[in-house]
Amino acid sequence: MAYTFLKYEVADGVATITLNRPDVYNALNDEITYELQDALKAVAKDELVRVVVLTGEGKAFCSGQDLKAASGQQKRSFMDSLHKRYNPIIRAMRNLPKPIVCRMNGVAAGAGCSIALACDVIVANEEAQLIEIFINIGLVPDSGSSFFLPRTVGFNKAFELCSMGNRLKASEAVTIGLINKAVPAAELDAAVKGYTDFYAKAPTKSIGLIKKMLNKAQTASLDEMLDYEAYCQEIAGSSQDYKEGVQAFLEKRKPNFVGK
Repeated sequence: MAYTFLKYEVADGVATITLNRPDVYNALNDEITYELQDALKAVAKDELVRVVVLTGEGKAFCSGQDLKAASGQQKRSFMDSLHKRYNPIIRAMRNLPKPIVCRMNGVAAGAGCSIALACDVIVANEEAQLIEIFINIGLVPDSGSSFFLPRTVGFNKAFELCSMGNRLKASEAVTIGLINKAVPAAELDAAVKGYTDFYAKAPTKSIGLIKKMLNKAQTASLDEMLDYEAYCQEIAGSSQDYKEGVQAFLEKRKPNFVGK
């Protein structure tokens, strides 16, 4: 699959999507946001893909909106831009019934930070930083940051990060539960591989259901979740992987899950 501003590769059940504008720290122009939307549709349709890695080329993960590109255009609506370019990305990521691992190789700022937070697992270079940089140019968080942050780190820390635009080091982000792991740059690929090796052989259908359940739990009541758990368990219990899991248990061997 050919893209201008993305790299897209599939191997051994793992789709790797790389933001590829390293000269501008993978800043987001119109074209790359539409390409990312398309790539997310591709991984959703590809039954061979069991897990997705999202990363950036070069020193940065993503520096957010390309302000130079935007400043050279005629005045346009922020609302239209979000509805057409950014919100479809976040919705596609959260609705994708497959795990997304963020390989945070460097800074994640603005909308780039939001995209990282929309991933299911975040593994970072310990030198990487997350920055809700919107306030530095008089804007407010978008692309889901105002949803993800308070639910992960609480109101007070979320308010501080959003209203002051503080740089949050990956090492601190781990301690407050915002990301999963921070490792030296030389160990980043191995740390990511630890997750992708697991998910590429996991019961993908059940993983997708777990993701849907946790999404719903953000706003649902206990009674609603008890009912939804029962609904999802009925689906999981009818899966090919459930039958394989039980058979493997009875035969005292490792299950060979196929993701269906």
